[in-house]
Amino acid sequence: MDTRRDAVDSFDSFRQFIGLERDVLVLSVAMFAFSLSFQMTGRYVPEYLRVLGAGATVVGLYGSVGNLIGALYPYPGGALSDRLGSRLSLTLFGTVSSAGFLFWFVAPQVPEVTLAGVSLEPWLWIFVGLFLTQAWKSFGLGATFAIVKQSVPPERLAMGFASTEIFRRVGFLLGPLIAAALLAATATFVEGFRYVLVVAAAFGIVATVAQHVLYDAREDSLGKSFEGLAQLRDDLRSLPPTLRPLLVADTLVRFANGMVYVFFVIVVTEFLAVGFTGFGVSLRPDAFFGVLLGVEMVVALLTKLPVSKLAERTGLKPVVGLGFAVYAVFPVLLIFAPADQWVVVALFAFSGLRFAGLPAHKALIVGPAERNAGGRVTGAYYLLRNTVVIPSAALGGWLYARDPTLAFSVASLVGAVGVAYFALRGKEFAAYAGGA
Repeated sequence: MDTRRDAVDSFDSFRQFIGLERDVLVLSVAMFAFSLSFQMTGRYVPEYLRVLGAGATVVGLYGSVGNLIGALYPYPGGALSDRLGSRLSLTLFGTVSSAGFLFWFVAPQVPEVTLAGVSLEPWLWIFVGLFLTQAWKSFGLGATFAIVKQSVPPERLAMGFASTEIFRRVGFLLGPLIAAALLAATATFVEGFRYVLVVAAAFGIVATVAQHVLYDAREDSLGKSFEGLAQLRDDLRSLPPTLRPLLVADTLVRFANGMVYVFFVIVVTEFLAVGFTGFGVSLRPDAFFGVLLGVEMVVALLTKLPVSKLAERTGLKPVVGLGFAVYAVFPVLLIFAPADQWVVVALFAFSGLRFAGLPAHKALIVGPAERNAGGRVTGAYYLLRNTVVIPSAALGGWLYARDPTLAFSVASLVGAVGVAYFALRGKEFAAYAGGA
């Protein structure tokens, strides 16, 4: 056996990327463009809602609606792909997502409407735009997992996921930095964010046109094997036993994060009201938040490969546990932090470590699955987890409206329960059990 061919190093993803066939390459570039658009806009929408007059409860409800869409969109997206074919579906979903960014752009200009005695305020249209912007995300999660599983030896799954994740995360890094630059160059948050939305829509439109013109899906089999809800029930029942403790712990940790995730931007811009001054620049809190997201993603990118390599020596469980622990403690650290720019920078750098454990986490999900069932196992796992997490943001918003420190403290407590459960009950993937 030629171990050199089996090895996955930090340059494998680049070599694979430049060697892709045209259709897959075009799809990859489109994924990068939409990741950029989503990251430029999504983390700022809660602040957009607040400025437009929505309270904390509404912001929390927005987060839960986003969770609902994330849980339910993939299956109807696959069914639509069956009907229309991949190329037309990708074009439709890209067009709808781009329209969603423009819908958010016009929301402040929509006058308040009274319908049947109920006032429809401008922030309501942000919810409508959310259903549109998330359309393109309906594709790819299970297929991505399955492809990596089929391409990488079981004992190197974490490294395989790390190398392929880096390309998508570059969009996550650049998006907030572009947003920060646009916000810093404008007088008010709403003015700056509307420029951000226009740029995000432009990226989406260019990506949609490019994939429609260049993408060749004649041999694509996406969606052709879905057998309906009966198959989904079977997949949920047949989750490998080793996945169940992980699923319980992961759900608790993600529920905790979901309670406060949409409020991170509001904590920085309103609760702490901390901006940045130094190196010849002065940033408002809203622009500073984009820089903080950039810092978070730089740490994520720099640590993914070393931590995934470490997992080959320590096993997957300790690395996944580390990521869970960061998720759990970050909310309470942030809400009790002093309004000091460098403390907040350090906290978001620390938060980046939660992404370092994601490749190992994905390997622990898909590793125990049968070789030809990786995509189905992944889809069932995420559907169940994301469904349970749906109400988390609404609960967090209800608590935040009463006391922000209470909401963030409860979130960390729930996360700590998930970390403890995983430490006690979590199972190691057999291929990593012996370490190096």
